[in-house]
Amino acid sequence: MTTYLLAGGGTAGHVNPLLAVADGLHERDPDAAVYVLGTREGLEARLVPLRGYELLVVDKVPFPRRPDRAAATFPTRFRRAIAQVRAHLRDHEVDVVTGFGGYASAPAYVAARRAGVPVVVHEANAKPGLANVLGARTAAAVGVAFAGTPLRGARVVGMPLRREIVDLDAAASRPAAAEHFGLDAGRPTLLVFGGSLGALRLNQAFGGSWQDVLAAGWQLLHVTGDRSDLPDPGVPGYAVVRYVDRMDLAYALADVIVSRSGAATVSEVSALSIPAVYVPYAVGNGEQRLNAAAAVRAGAARIIPDAELTPERVRAEVVPLLQDADARQAMRDAAASVGTRTGTQNVISLIDDALARRR
Repeated sequence: MTTYLLAGGGTAGHVNPLLAVADGLHERDPDAAVYVLGTREGLEARLVPLRGYELLVVDKVPFPRRPDRAAATFPTRFRRAIAQVRAHLRDHEVDVVTGFGGYASAPAYVAARRAGVPVVVHEANAKPGLANVLGARTAAAVGVAFAGTPLRGARVVGMPLRREIVDLDAAASRPAAAEHFGLDAGRPTLLVFGGSLGALRLNQAFGGSWQDVLAAGWQLLHVTGDRSDLPDPGVPGYAVVRYVDRMDLAYALADVIVSRSGAATVSEVSALSIPAVYVPYAVGNGEQRLNAAAAVRAGAARIIPDAELTPERVRAEVVPLLQDADARQAMRDAAASVGTRTGTQNVISLIDDALARRR
């Protein structure tokens, strides 16, 4: 029996691909032991047990970014975290560690190297995090979601995706999706969303231009986010929803998407070959623009900078795309070169290769 330890967490961007790989390993071999290494504070503390996997806990030890008290105590706390992982590796007789970034991954990489356990790294973002930069230096294999991600020895494997996205048949699901959102399955639909909390810039831009989308003969499914106070005008063809717990149905109805460009979003949209206009989140280290870069280069997507997204820009750029069937078809065709639904299988292949080399 093979024992797998999947390390990562903190945010959905780390937890979701981790769980996709865990499910893939379990589906392939129900007798395999699959454990998840995470912190008590991260999203994994809730999601991993709900999915039926045992969470092995390690202390959360952020890398210091300034010379302060936390930096002074970092070496001691990090050594303690490594010792915790070494104990998990020993107690559960782990055969291979796969890390997805986040606080749990860094001590896992160090502990595995010292214990002689092979490591596989998966990086979801085009701009890698510190933990995965560290892990890639000595990993048996490194997989990345996007071409050009600067990690040593990286292979493009795509993103491990949720099963409901991998198995989505958009045409077959479209009638049910239209009924779910109160829209017409026979009319083209623009999907706009900015994540679970929404995106103020997107909400303001389409709150001031939804009439133009409808006038072009399209419907608009606008996911505004939980914190939004954007009013719903109650107009047929314009569905305003705060939150969507069935993104597969939203995707099934979408003929064009305008959204942020988080790694999971770009990977899902590209895998489903949906033409997209990305509005990268302007705060952070610029990873969202980099995440979208490959799709834009291939012609599968376009970018509008956050500061430039206004109702006028929607009318000048998005509405003409809705009216240009040839341009949309070219974008769908281009998505085939950057999107994949086999990210989970590709990561599992890296794990298998690492195990084979060890044995």
